[in-house]
Amino acid sequence: MTKPHQHDSPVLEARRNKLAPPPLYTVVLLNDDFTPMDFVVHVLQKFFSMSREQATQIMLKVHLEGRGVCGTYPRDVADTKVKQVSNFARENQHPLACIMEGN
Repeated sequence: MTKPHQHDSPVLEARRNKLAPPPLYTVVLLNDDFTPMDFVVHVLQKFFSMSREQATQIMLKVHLEGRGVCGTYPRDVADTKVKQVSNFARENQHPLACIMEGN
């Protein structure tokens, strides 16, 4: 009796790697008693490409609730935006705080 033919070579299986989307971070402006509202609106327009109306709504949220969400981005983008806003605020002698939070 003969045995069925067996392969001595390993079998290669196709595997599909599923790439997970990068973790996202929320960029937030925090209220203070010194930064002018117009400056906050300008920052939102300049660094987050918001319309004047959108920027005004977020600025009012910061003013009334103590914080306002500017956007949600991958870590490197969020970190860059935080640094840009912080540097711009310091250059203009404002204490505006901008932070990022993990989602």
